[in-house]
Parts: sequence; structure tokens; C-alpha cells
Amino acid sequence: MCSITHHQCSKIAVIGALAALTSLSGPAVADELTNLGPVGPHHPILASVGSERVIAFYLPGDNKCAMHTVIWDRSSGSEPTPARIRISLEPGQIMHIDSVEGDSLNLRCEGNRLAVVDTNNAVAFGIITQPSQQPVQASVSGF
Repeated sequence: MCSITHHQCSKIAVIGALAALTSLSGPAVADELTNLGPVGPHHPILASVGSERVIAFYLPGDNKCAMHTVIWDRSSGSEPTPARIRISLEPGQIMHIDSVEGDSLNLRCEGNRLAVVDTNNAVAFGIITQPSQQPVQASVSGF
């Protein structure tokens, strides 16, 4: 646990994660690392979506996931330029990361953990719809 501010702690964690991946014995090793979770605070999700690599972790606070995500293109011939995304999710909310190739990665805040959610389920506004093999059940509500 960091004894400095959360903002400084998150910067140190992102820099440390990137340094650990780049210091490995080559890009092939970094591309093979995968951890889809679920993970607790300060622990990384390591995943791929299309040609992109993703590192995601969260800091707990106020019953939310203060999620930090770093994404970079591993297929470029030059030095990758990572993008950092910060978002605060309520428990049950999902962050969708889509690649240009049409692949998708869904990260879900589950209260005290972060996990990759099954991408076979259709998700809209945090509600998982029924699988296509089951009949649809409809209900009526007033506005």
C-alpha cells in the first residue's frame, strides 16, 4: 500500500508496470503475458485486444474502481506510443475497449476486484442480455 497520495501512487504503478514489461527479454515475452483476472487493487490485468496490448489496474475508494488503463499497438514497427485512460467505475459498470479489427475487451468493476467479462454476452447500460439460445422475456414499464 502506498504511503503517498493516490495520484502519485497510480503514476508510480503505471510507470512500474511499463518498466517491468519493457525490461523483459524482448517484445515476444511481453506479448505472451496474460492475466484476465479477477484481480484486487493495484494488481494488473494483462490482455490483448486485436493488435493492441492492455494493462489495467484499479485503486479502491468511495466504493468505486478508479481504473487506470494503458493501451499500445504492438504491431507497429517503431517504438510504441502508449495511451493512458483513467475512469471511475461504480461496482457492476463495464469499460469497453474496441480494436479497429473489431475485437472487444470488456473490463468490469466488481466492488473489490477487476475482471475481464465474457465478450459473448451483449451488454447495454450495464445489463447483460439473455443468450440468443433462450427465448426473450419482455416486460412493460411506465415512463
